[in-house]
Amino acid sequence: MTPESILFHQQEHPIDPDIRAQILTTLQTVEQQHDVKVLFACESGSRGWGFASPDSDYDVRFIYVNKLDWYLTVYPERDVIELPVNAIYDVSGWDVRKALGLLRQGNATLIEWLSSPVVYMCDPVFHQAMLEAASEVHRPERSYYHYLHMATKNYRAHLQGEIVKLKKYLYVLRPLLASLWIEKQLGTVPMRFQDLVEATISDATLKTAIAELLVIKRRAGEAEMAKSMPVINHFIETELARLEKLPQHSTKDHDFSVLDRLLRDTIMGKPVS
Repeated sequence: MTPESILFHQQEHPIDPDIRAQILTTLQTVEQQHDVKVLFACESGSRGWGFASPDSDYDVRFIYVNKLDWYLTVYPERDVIELPVNAIYDVSGWDVRKALGLLRQGNATLIEWLSSPVVYMCDPVFHQAMLEAASEVHRPERSYYHYLHMATKNYRAHLQGEIVKLKKYLYVLRPLLASLWIEKQLGTVPMRFQDLVEATISDATLKTAIAELLVIKRRAGEAEMAKSMPVINHFIETELARLEKLPQHSTKDHDFSVLDRLLRDTIMGKPVS
């Protein structure tokens, strides 16, 4: 790697300017071909989380709105747009009605999109309204079980040997720390991994081990293998065992009418109330 390339991949959220331009062109093409308006588009996956490898692809996710007539049909049409995946990027999006329906169900992935540190396109009024709605209808118990199940599954599947794939540590740590975030009642879970670390880990030795892991991951390939890390393994095992015993119950009744208002205002092109 050249010095410039090394510097680029040492960034927390490296986005190649040329790739960004390609993504913007792709999103504009989506708008034209599907006759929709992209309201919000962001980076998800490792580049959004903050631990991309030099060969990580770009995971672009977006929310869009159709014209009014699209919603006035007896049989609903497909509410997802997915472009063919290539070696550089993976681009897909949800219609706003689908997105709001998933938000009502407590979909953790959608909530993450809204806090992505890498944004490609954004209607600021819509984005703010979505953030407020996500906070208002937040269902922490659903997110908790989503993240805890993900952490447990990935740990049992990928981190049991003496030699492991480095990126799998982060695919266990991130949902585990998200579970701890929810346990601390800190609100909706952010996408950025470092935010989770700072809010949930106080042990200096563990923080150092995670920081070292991030340095290695950002300069290694996606398939890089290495010896297991006892400090991190101990933390994962201890916290998974503890969290699995904690009951999570809904703490309040939700008024989902905010989602209906947001849907109507978005489709009708009115200022979001």
